[in-house]
Amino acid sequence: MILLLSAAFFIGSAFIITDYKEKILGWGSVMVLQYSRSKMCETQCRAYGSEALPRGIISETSDLEMRPLWGAQNKKKPKLSMNLLAIAVGIKQKENVNKMVKKFLESDFVVMLFHYDGIVDQWKDLEWNDRAIHVSAVNQTKWWFAKRFLHPDIVSEYGYIFLWDEDLGVDHFNAKRYLSIIKKEGLEISQPALDPEKSELHHPITARDKNSTVHRRTYKVIGRTKCNENSTGPPCTGFVEMMAPVFSRASWRCSWHMIQGDRTQKIGIVNSEYLIHDALPTLGGSAENKVRAS
Repeated sequence: MILLLSAAFFIGSAFIITDYKEKILGWGSVMVLQYSRSKMCETQCRAYGSEALPRGIISETSDLEMRPLWGAQNKKKPKLSMNLLAIAVGIKQKENVNKMVKKFLESDFVVMLFHYDGIVDQWKDLEWNDRAIHVSAVNQTKWWFAKRFLHPDIVSEYGYIFLWDEDLGVDHFNAKRYLSIIKKEGLEISQPALDPEKSELHHPITARDKNSTVHRRTYKVIGRTKCNENSTGPPCTGFVEMMAPVFSRASWRCSWHMIQGDRTQKIGIVNSEYLIHDALPTLGGSAENKVRAS
């Protein structure tokens, strides 16, 4: 009797295992079929023009270098330290912009002009015009241009990005010395100080201190705020003006995404290289009644 029960159990188990294997095989066939149809849809059902690009065309980063898309490439070895000056400009400030650009070209900067008045051809008589990159969009601001044309992956080749206004006097400014100072001080976001006697000064922290090379805070009373050593934010510390900011490669990636680090340590004003701010109206404003403060 026991032998008969054992035989029945063995035979039944064999049928169950066989039936289970057939089901598994059947499901596998369905899965393979569905997978094949899915792959077929990927290749045959996609919209025209959405095919994958050939290998090697896509790159994680780019730069603003003017080069052909095909044909012979420039075989010159790229510079190890390249920096970018980007300025929002209008034709009325052509003379001052010319002075600014010449200063930076002496220090091997790449120059990019954002033409907010749409006038580009009238800059062609300047000797450096063909070396500059020109972007034109009428009545747009510097930050509008920067957000759209200075994506961090595009400007990742540049060590520092100077995003300046067009009305800055650069007689007392040297770009190479400035770069040397901010590297030594570890400043990720900075700006040159403003001459308080000849500039229109909007924020006390940006005023030049003749007794130091760099300062990171002010100790003045600003409105209801009394700035001191314990101050941890604007207007006392961790602040530069939108007029002439300088970003490191890393800080520009953060700033572009509106992310900020420790502003008390990584942001400061360079006093030894300073500017004069004319504060001239732009985007079509009138400058007839504007006189430089003295």
